[in-house]
Amino acid sequence: MQTPLVSILIPFKNVEKFLDECISSIILQTYKNWEIIAINDHSTDNSASILHAYAAKDNRIKTTLNTGKGIISALQFAYTLANGSYITRMDSDDIMTPNKIEVLLSLLLKNGQKHIAIGKVKYFAENGVNDGYKMYEEWLNKLTINGSNYSEIYKECVVPSPCWMVHKSDFDLVDGFNPNRYPEDYDLAFRFYKHNLKCIPCNSTLHLWRDYSTRTSRTSEHYAQNYFLDIKLDYFLELEHKANNTLIVWGAGKKGKEIAKKLLTKQIPFYWVCNNNKKIGKDIYDQKLHHFSSVAKQTNPLIIITVANQEEQVNIKTYLNSLNLNTVKDYFFFC
Repeated sequence: MQTPLVSILIPFKNVEKFLDECISSIILQTYKNWEIIAINDHSTDNSASILHAYAAKDNRIKTTLNTGKGIISALQFAYTLANGSYITRMDSDDIMTPNKIEVLLSLLLKNGQKHIAIGKVKYFAENGVNDGYKMYEEWLNKLTINGSNYSEIYKECVVPSPCWMVHKSDFDLVDGFNPNRYPEDYDLAFRFYKHNLKCIPCNSTLHLWRDYSTRTSRTSEHYAQNYFLDIKLDYFLELEHKANNTLIVWGAGKKGKEIAKKLLTKQIPFYWVCNNNKKIGKDIYDQKLHHFSSVAKQTNPLIIITVANQEEQVNIKTYLNSLNLNTVKDYFFFC
């Protein structure tokens, strides 16, 4: 096996409780030709001292203070210092399985450029993992096993932020961490998709993802649901929507109404349908709600589905397939 240098980029802030486990899991990797670029995002605890102590003992570990502020700034700065031919990101509160770097790199060396290597993940928490994260883990890993991650990209982030690896030239192709947009991991996943980086199937659990009440994704406003919806809709309109499409929104719940408002603000016409008899025929935002069966009469339909109920999603998919419409081509689930 070739042994190119792998750059592991780690932003960190106030994680002294978890940092030893994180860095130790990297030092114990079966693959040894790596470098850590750890950027201190203005920690006020002992995190910086812990990293400096590791760096003093191992010249593969480099750490410095963020010249800006925030995760995106820290990742951007880390990348300017990276020397590796392959790029990956690690969260400072998580743990790598011992073979993580070896497996991801092997997949890329076998498949070549224009690919992204992704591994399965496993959540863990001191007080147990909640049902929401268990469902996300199961859903994400099912996609990763088949390499079909993009098939549901408008539902949720399909690339685990701390468990991917790409060739440096491909990272530059998708514009790396340059876009200053949160949630940064979801935006990056869409750019992997936009530039046709193929997801390599993987059946190995490579990353242990820690959950706790004060983790950034739980506490920062940058990871609120409205940011996710903005990213979904913007990329959908850029990558999927064509002038000859009849854009259809299916569903008039909270998410359906939010999408309708955003489309009206953008002055993008759409046709609104639902399967809720109490709403059919009513006007919301001066837009009439139609029975879902009227989809069959629309020309070149392109459908955003905002219905979250799993049983209803199956029924919707069955109905649309009966019209010879195809998922991730003619219709897209947004939840």
